[in-house]
Amino acid sequence: MTKRRTKSADVAKVTKAIATSRSPDFLPVNTPPKPNGQASDDPGPIGASSEVSREGIRLGFLIHDVSRMRRSAYDQFMKPLGITRAQWWVLAHLSRHDGMMQTQLADVLEVGKASLGDVIESLEAGGWVQRRPDPADKRAKRVYLTKPAQTLIKRMTVMEHDFNGQILSDLNSEELGELIRSLIKIKHAISRLAPNIGASEPEG
Repeated sequence: MTKRRTKSADVAKVTKAIATSRSPDFLPVNTPPKPNGQASDDPGPIGASSEVSREGIRLGFLIHDVSRMRRSAYDQFMKPLGITRAQWWVLAHLSRHDGMMQTQLADVLEVGKASLGDVIESLEAGGWVQRRPDPADKRAKRVYLTKPAQTLIKRMTVMEHDFNGQILSDLNSEELGELIRSLIKIKHAISRLAPNIGASEPEG
């Protein structure tokens, strides 16, 4: 029980910091005039486009801050298990499609083969996965979960549910649904703008 309270306090501390982050999230939408009629060095908003631009800057930094802080909080939350976020990401996909070829797994996860190879090597060294030659093509490798990994996945699934419950606790179901829909739209827009970049990259 003590460990659970400690982890909850840590996550709460990190998520609370989002509201007080000193990033350009604090950029004002409207610049108030200087006192005594003094001219401002800032030409101020130029119509609605300037306000949209400022909101876009604020949103960009907010997305960056939330993503960075979530990663840090997640790693801290899962630290007792000795598994990184990137490793968990791979294990979670294998739990749904065990025995995938390594190249196929890289395509599905939209990551570079070298980056994924490093993660799989660390998982293999920890005894969580095994790579075996594909029966039809000895040059290709398939990745399989080990029995200890299957137990670990069940435990991490429960812990991740707890983690997400804490960081999303201030959103009701309607707000959560709208947030998901909005982020999906942003993701699709980024994919159209830069189609060659992956959705995400494993780290660690």
